[in-house]
Amino acid sequence: MSGSLTLALRTAQSGLLVNQSALDAVAQNVANVNSPDYSRKIVNMEQRVVAGTGAGVQLSQVTRAVDEGLLKSLRLELSAFNQHDAQSSYFSRLQDLFGAPGDNTSIAHIMTEFGKSMEALTLAPDQSLEQGEFVRQAKEVANKLTQMSSTVQELRVQADTEIAAVTSTINTLASELSDINNKIIQNSSTSADVTDLRDKRDAKLDELAGYIDISYFYRGDGDVVVFTRAGRTLVDNSSPTISHLPASTAASTTTHAEGDFNGIYIGIETAANDITDEVRDGKLKGLIDLRDGTLADLQSQLDEFAAELRDAVNLIHNQGSGFPGSATMSGTRAFINTGTAKTVPIAGEQTITMGNNSDTRITLFDSTGNQHTTTTVQAIMASASYGSGASAANGPWNIAEVAATMQDWLRQNGTANATVAVSSTTGKLNINLNSTTYNIALRDEVNTAGTVPAPVGSTAANATIQFDANGDGTADETVSGFSNFFGLNDLFVDDVVDNIWETGVMSTSYASTAATLTIYNGTTSTNVTVNNGDSLTTIAASINAATAAGVTATIIPDGSGQRLRISSQNGNAFTVTQAAANTFISDTSLHSADVRVSEQIRVREDIISSPSLVTRGAIQWDANKGASGEYFLSKGDNTLIKSMSQMFATTNTFDAAGGLSSTSMTFVSRSTSILTNNATLAELNDSQRTYQEDLSNSLKTKSDTFRGVNLDEEMSNLILFEQGYNAAARVISVIQAMFDSLERVIR
Repeated sequence: MSGSLTLALRTAQSGLLVNQSALDAVAQNVANVNSPDYSRKIVNMEQRVVAGTGAGVQLSQVTRAVDEGLLKSLRLELSAFNQHDAQSSYFSRLQDLFGAPGDNTSIAHIMTEFGKSMEALTLAPDQSLEQGEFVRQAKEVANKLTQMSSTVQELRVQADTEIAAVTSTINTLASELSDINNKIIQNSSTSADVTDLRDKRDAKLDELAGYIDISYFYRGDGDVVVFTRAGRTLVDNSSPTISHLPASTAASTTTHAEGDFNGIYIGIETAANDITDEVRDGKLKGLIDLRDGTLADLQSQLDEFAAELRDAVNLIHNQGSGFPGSATMSGTRAFINTGTAKTVPIAGEQTITMGNNSDTRITLFDSTGNQHTTTTVQAIMASASYGSGASAANGPWNIAEVAATMQDWLRQNGTANATVAVSSTTGKLNINLNSTTYNIALRDEVNTAGTVPAPVGSTAANATIQFDANGDGTADETVSGFSNFFGLNDLFVDDVVDNIWETGVMSTSYASTAATLTIYNGTTSTNVTVNNGDSLTTIAASINAATAAGVTATIIPDGSGQRLRISSQNGNAFTVTQAAANTFISDTSLHSADVRVSEQIRVREDIISSPSLVTRGAIQWDANKGASGEYFLSKGDNTLIKSMSQMFATTNTFDAAGGLSSTSMTFVSRSTSILTNNATLAELNDSQRTYQEDLSNSLKTKSDTFRGVNLDEEMSNLILFEQGYNAAARVISVIQAMFDSLERVIR
């Protein structure tokens, strides 16, 4: 009998202890009813059996009310939400800084005002007020473009800095998860309750999912292994460190593809461990997309726009001059091998040839705009009296011979101290009359009779300049206008060096035709073979294999396509040409890159100082002046400023850039498109952010409802466990009384 009473006592004791644990769990649940990330604890009981005989009750385990499948879905959506959320503040800043098309500070409004200033100058070309306003508006356009470019690069640097901060946070979370893993394993081995540790780990996983896309699984010992969806390990027994060194500055040429932005490395900093292009979601993805996608695309749009504006305006501005001509002319085209002045160029010297019966008239004018003397480029180049002697009538001429010949003619015709030379530092052609008596102006002409040089009074039309960029005897580029070719009277200038070449935006599936490319640096030519069907990536590899060229080729993402970019390794200028009959350059629009133009575009300094230097009119011919007709300049001539105004108001062909397609539209419309595209992206991001936020909140509500504490349910459990505890205590009390009775009988 005593043995049965002892067993009963132990059985009742087990009920007492288990119900006590259950009451503790209820107390924990009630106490944490408002605690975030807390999951309701469930006490699971089971019958205790000893030697095949029931021996009361025991605590099986304390579990959590958690839906793991729902949590996985929630974490996926949290990653997507944070990707868009990370971009919201950047889009807001772009909207604030760039403005809407109708805002007075927007590029679209400023371009409109620039057009109005052209129209006003057309009506009053001789008025200094209108001249000054035109220059002021041109400066506003250039300043706005440089400001926008600067803002884009500042935001890219900030995004890169945030990327570094995110990687640091990921490392911290990974370390904390590893520490929690160890505690769970240690406590589980002693059958201790680890549910609170699991709650804490879930909270860290939720936080980590906000920064980077994650996948995970649980091992049998209770720890969790976390890795990216691309398969890179983040948390394991030995977790690798994520590192990223942020950039201190950025420019339009700064890209991750070229290695200018450091990679995001997991473990050792090698190319194989760079996960920049592998990240799929989370705040990290949002920042990468901003730095390398959205903002880089916007920069591409600005550069292409600035280059088109520069080229279109300068083409017309170079067709004439301010009144009464210019005392100095500074070219903007830099040559890499001007040669030594001589009548017959040798291999390697860059040369020009005049085609299509075109010629360029050089005229000196007095202060009233009347002709002092005139000639043509072909006439003096073919004369034995100037330069090194008589050259071929229409070329080819090396650049040094052109300069020497023009200088001799100017010195022999009224400007004895004139200098015409190519700068040894910049490679640009400069003309300085060093005279207060006369001024120079250029006019392109075409002789319809087909004779050269063009006789006086020939039809005004842009000269055709064929440029042999690598001195191999074959023309590589055709440019409209002699002054425009040299950039002798540009309105918009920049300091962009021809040390970066790139294609237009190409499809990722592009396949090349066969070609032989020549990369020439002024002294050395390096040939690169392009095979039929080569992709841009294959072509880049072929260029990089030609180490003697001293260039690096990279594939640069741009909008929905890509560009092949070729950059000089030492920063010096070079040219890229192709064999005769090859079409690779035209097929891909390979050209000296527009990148950097919006950063550097500005109005020429002497025009800012003297707005009267703005081209309004062209050199005119009057057959009734003098003995047999003369050229003259008129202060009230509006011929060219009117042409510029008409050009500005009509459509211009813009190349694809930064997600904007190739199209024909006005400059104002294109500037509006840039703003509209940016606003559309901002609205799309905000819409996606809102959608992901609603979806995440919905999933979180479902998860919280499932895992959260229900006070009514806990009160019911409290009564149930209390009654169980009281009943067990009552059994113990009865057994104690029975033991007391047994003790009295024995006495």
